[in-house]
Amino acid sequence: MPLVLALALVSWQVGVTGPLLGLDRWVRHWVGEVRDALHSGLLDWLGHLLSDLGSTVPAIPVLLGAGALAAWRSRRAGLRRWWLPLLVAPLAALLIPLLVVPAKDYFARPGPLGQPLAPGSWGWYPSGHTTTACVSYGVGALLLGRTWPLAARRRLYAVTGLLGLAVGLGLIWSVYHWFLDVLAGWCLAALVLWALARWLPREDVRDDARTG
Repeated sequence: MPLVLALALVSWQVGVTGPLLGLDRWVRHWVGEVRDALHSGLLDWLGHLLSDLGSTVPAIPVLLGAGALAAWRSRRAGLRRWWLPLLVAPLAALLIPLLVVPAKDYFARPGPLGQPLAPGSWGWYPSGHTTTACVSYGVGALLLGRTWPLAARRRLYAVTGLLGLAVGLGLIWSVYHWFLDVLAGWCLAALVLWALARWLPREDVRDDARTG
């Protein structure tokens, strides 16, 4: 699977300090030149704002709220497993640190500003903010989308995908993470969402169903 291969390749290169890390340095240099040329306070503010969307707050409360709303709408729509979002949402919230923290500890990668790792601290790879944002908002969208008509569901998924992409770009713009850190976060989240989408029972409401 391409996502698994991409994640394995990037992780290998980070682990052995391989030549692919030159891409990180090139992206950091290019972003720095663009940022200096534009000298835009608005873009800097937007980059920080998008980065913050990958924090535990607000991402996890949004995930849990989406799970609760999806369960309520599922019950109103008459879906048999209406309670499933109440189980999936907290499990997804617990899965995020289980995926990210051991990897950060193992790779112990310094950040893009060259900050040394303090004793007992985690590294920058993979990006926890990217993974948290993409998994939290993505799982929430998958759960909620099951209660929406097809056209609205597709729009929800598209907006959620763009949001996850924007959070990663905000982290790169703000020099919070290397590009490969963010790429690994995108890959991890995409694998989780792919697995969940295949596992969730197909009890979607019809386009003409009224779910309130």
